[in-house]
Amino acid sequence: MAASRTARANPAFYGVIALLIFMSVGPVLLLLVNSLKLDVDITSGAGGLLFMPTIRNYETALCDILWYEPEHLRFCQIRFGGAFINSIIIALVSTVLTLVFGCMAAYALVRFRFMGRDSLSLSTLAVRMIPPAVLLVPVFGLWNNSFCLDNDYGLGAWWREMFGGRGDVCLAGTHGGIILIYVAMNLPFVIWILQSFIVQVPRSLEEAARVDGAGPFQTFFIVVLPLIKPGLAAASIFTFRIAWNEYLLASALADRDTMTVPILIVNNASEFDGLGTIFATGMLLAVPPILFTLFASRQIITGMTAGAVKG
Repeated sequence: MAASRTARANPAFYGVIALLIFMSVGPVLLLLVNSLKLDVDITSGAGGLLFMPTIRNYETALCDILWYEPEHLRFCQIRFGGAFINSIIIALVSTVLTLVFGCMAAYALVRFRFMGRDSLSLSTLAVRMIPPAVLLVPVFGLWNNSFCLDNDYGLGAWWREMFGGRGDVCLAGTHGGIILIYVAMNLPFVIWILQSFIVQVPRSLEEAARVDGAGPFQTFFIVVLPLIKPGLAAASIFTFRIAWNEYLLASALADRDTMTVPILIVNNASEFDGLGTIFATGMLLAVPPILFTLFASRQIITGMTAGAVKG
């Protein structure tokens, strides 16, 4: 009897769990409900769930990429759809490239012995401690001047003759330029995370794969990567969220065609038409990180429980 009383959970524990869930999910639900309301329903004070849902706010936010013209709009004032697509492209591509280079670099630092390995491992984490604001001025200068092909010779001259304009090909104002700086910014952190997972992989598994005839790349991709799947998932969550929400560097490197959602919201906050549109853009801004985190979290759980069942 005493053991059963001890095993029984305190009701306050469930109350705390319910409170934490409400604090996490409540703001998202409130954002979703208000994004489906008209401005009249939002400001009327009636509140609650007794309203007629509408997608007009989402049509206003995504008017530049819709295949039809919304009836309630005279013209598309907010270019949120293009910025939304730019953010998805930049965040996904930078995350994939960071994971590819990061896992290979982490594996080399853990498994290979060379001069300065420990110093290089510590320096990767020290580089991540540099604030992005410090990189703003030098990166802006490099991307706009040093990493350009001058229009007086080579590819720059051909570009000017064929397409006109300045004729110089620069990283600034391109998706590749923003992706490159995000990869460089997040790579040290990913290397530092993955090193702790690769250390836990037994060397005997890799040696057995080599005995069976597997080459270095086959051993890495077939044996090591599946075992560090939780680490890859955790690193991808941090990398994606940083690339999705970053504003400072993107505001200096992006132009009108490559601006991301944070830049659009900050620079064009006064152009948003009503509270409903603001709630809709906020919901669209929150959905991709939530979905990506849920998907990556499943990979973490799958990797942790893969070897938990005895045969």
